[in-house]
Amino acid sequence: MADSNGPWSAESEPQFWDALNGILTSACATPEQLDETLRSWLDLTSEARNTYLDSEDDVAHCSQMLLESPIFRNYGDYVRTQLIYSLLQEDDFAKLHVYANFLLLDGRTEEDTFRTMINKGCFVRLLELIKGCGGKDARLHRLLLQLMYEMSRIEHLRSEDLLQVDDGFVMYLFQLIEALSDDASDPYHYPVIRVLLVLNEQYMVASTSAAVDPNSPTVLVTNRVVKILSIHGPSFRTFGENIILLLNRETETSQQLLILKLLYLLFTTAATYEYFYTNDLRVLLDVIIRNLLDLPAEANMLRHTYLRVLAPLLAHTQLSQPPHYKRDQIVSLLEILRGSGGAHFLPPEPTTLRLVERVAKTPWLAAGEEKAESSPDTTSPVESLVYSQTGSSVSVVANVSEKPGVKTPSLKSNRGGLRASMTKDRAAATATDGGSPPRPPISRTLRPKMSLPEVPKHRHGVPIVGHPSVNMTSGAAHVDGNVVPKKPPPPKIPPPRRKARLLVATGGSDARTTVETLPATEPAPHLA
Repeated sequence: MADSNGPWSAESEPQFWDALNGILTSACATPEQLDETLRSWLDLTSEARNTYLDSEDDVAHCSQMLLESPIFRNYGDYVRTQLIYSLLQEDDFAKLHVYANFLLLDGRTEEDTFRTMINKGCFVRLLELIKGCGGKDARLHRLLLQLMYEMSRIEHLRSEDLLQVDDGFVMYLFQLIEALSDDASDPYHYPVIRVLLVLNEQYMVASTSAAVDPNSPTVLVTNRVVKILSIHGPSFRTFGENIILLLNRETETSQQLLILKLLYLLFTTAATYEYFYTNDLRVLLDVIIRNLLDLPAEANMLRHTYLRVLAPLLAHTQLSQPPHYKRDQIVSLLEILRGSGGAHFLPPEPTTLRLVERVAKTPWLAAGEEKAESSPDTTSPVESLVYSQTGSSVSVVANVSEKPGVKTPSLKSNRGGLRASMTKDRAAATATDGGSPPRPPISRTLRPKMSLPEVPKHRHGVPIVGHPSVNMTSGAAHVDGNVVPKKPPPPKIPPPRRKARLLVATGGSDARTTVETLPATEPAPHLA
């Protein structure tokens, strides 16, 4: 493979892994030996990138070997700094791939790596590399997008970094989504979409910070994601469809918040009220209703964000036009969130009630379909509702955040623990208010369930209530100990009368009279 002074090489995959292990286990007594070891690791990994390292997991395994080596345990900060500077200066795609993979893996474990990268100016460098390798190296392009996303969602970007993002770069990302809309291997274009979502969040945070920070730059940062959708929205419909699909399937809270923040801006910006198709809006409304019903009591932050998006969604989009979609379900949802259905021990907290009432004051939702159709509102949605009804300030939505990796709790998956948690909260609230502690529940003794005796059946299928016993003396029958009186026999039906001819002598003459008997149902006439 190599001698002690020559370069490392590998003629097969097993030799490559043996050589890489030999490099990382070699002794580094001086800074020069440490630099030489890092250089050997980089050269060997970059050369094997297109031969032995076919998947991203293979490249990640090389990075993991460096992270677990004695070199990194003893000189971790130095190794990290050297690779960050190498990313800023390197132009070779294979070596850039190795640097970016290591920094991505290290940053997911140690978030300070991403913060150091931002302070060293890596965000602007990633902008250049993403635009430069888009059509040349797909593997590196995808990895750089992932690195930009992870780095940007950990720390707030500097204003000078955001100013380097121009309209051309944002349009380039939207065009990538449209160009890859038929790619079956990546149906949602997740890396590109996530970069757009995190850029939107950075713009929102920058705008709110500029409003409250007197030391902020005088030049306000334009949200170019919303700007491009406001101008060229009809050309980039695939992005809107995909973020709704992602919201429907996403289980990580931070990802849901990123999507909801962009939706909030789109539904509160007049130029993007009708960016989505009507059918997509209906799907989005179904997703919001389902998620609000599925959130447990402790998920107030996510619940509030959903409600802040729901208000402008119902007031400003095509859903405000008749026929109104699922009005009854929305009204039922609001009643449940108010606590009217008795599903919670404690009433909802004030912010939830305030946001629920904001949604309930939507004109068509409050007035009903019949009134809305008979007298439609001709004013714009913004003029018909005051600001407190349409939505919260951007700063409130922008500052909502959650740590990456935290999963959204589900009410369906923890129904048993929910009631116990709410009972505990009720007891804690009672103790906080100074009241007497709640009494323990009364123990109940459950009676054993008795099985009914099997009812015998007649051979023809007619059930017999009991076996009657007849008293031969009195003629009364006994069924299960009860005396059943003997029924009188039915009256006998007389036999039918036969027709007969009777000879009646009248006054000694020879005349005769014939008399026929009447039917048996009537008495025969008396003959004198």
